[in-house]
Amino acid sequence: MATSETTLAGSDPGAIPKPSETGTAAIGDIELAYESFGDSDAPPMLLVMGLGMQLLGWDARFCGLLAERGYRVIRFDNRDVGLSTKLKGKGNVLASMAGVGGKPAYLLADMAADTVGLLDFLGIEKAHLVGASMGGMISQLVAIDHPDRSLSLCSIMSTPGGRRPSELPKPRAMRALLSRPPREPEAFAEHMAAIFKVIGSPAYPADPAALRDRTLVSLERGYHPAGTARQLIAVTNSPDRRKSLSGVRCPAAVIHGMADPLVRPAAGRATAAAIPGAKLHLIEGMGHDLPPALYDRLIRIITENADRARDL
Repeated sequence: MATSETTLAGSDPGAIPKPSETGTAAIGDIELAYESFGDSDAPPMLLVMGLGMQLLGWDARFCGLLAERGYRVIRFDNRDVGLSTKLKGKGNVLASMAGVGGKPAYLLADMAADTVGLLDFLGIEKAHLVGASMGGMISQLVAIDHPDRSLSLCSIMSTPGGRRPSELPKPRAMRALLSRPPREPEAFAEHMAAIFKVIGSPAYPADPAALRDRTLVSLERGYHPAGTARQLIAVTNSPDRRKSLSGVRCPAAVIHGMADPLVRPAAGRATAAAIPGAKLHLIEGMGHDLPPALYDRLIRIITENADRARDL
């Protein structure tokens, strides 16, 4: 099921781009909400978001800038967030991290299969994959398990898995991630602002008003903390991907912030080292977010990596 609307033209530089298509993809028992920007006939670029984040985590301006560079840009809600299918069952995150949490509801491989299912639904044979944080893990698995569907891979502020001490979150970042949020909307917005103050980019601090607005829209649209817990359990129970990443053959870029306290820079270095020919881009002052001040730089890296696929 899909609906279309006209994308805002570039005549108004202050306008927020609107999706050219919105819809819900039926993938077995899972439904994924998605939005598309740009020409439907342009090379597809699939954006995969991270833990507990809705498709809104990929700012519409970011999507619009990629679309202007000649791509069909698709963002979507992973299972258990936003407008996509919510699963049942509660998981104990701390017990799972300790290895005693029982069988998880699903693993990252299942979320990668969802991603491929979305491509099938949209009639897309191959796509450029761009994943942030957990989305980078999912994108890595698509490139590993479904190499025929991957034109290029860009893994942002992500990890190849495992629990190596140098790659694990700093204690203050983990405390922020696991802190219990309040229910009242304004208090929740303040809570999220406090989290991003810990994990965000110190050289590129988030605009408080923009962060508040996005948080409140996300809260109203489909906030689902139990789903975030299940996603985190999927992350902690999924196997290390280092050996498997050695088989990735599509052009790959790895972007990581040098100031990231949640997924530390060593994880970005390890990801790049595991993928043959991957190009590593370490950014000073960037934490665990996507600051608008870095959009041009991030988009240049993403598109230059995608251009490498044309030469193969």
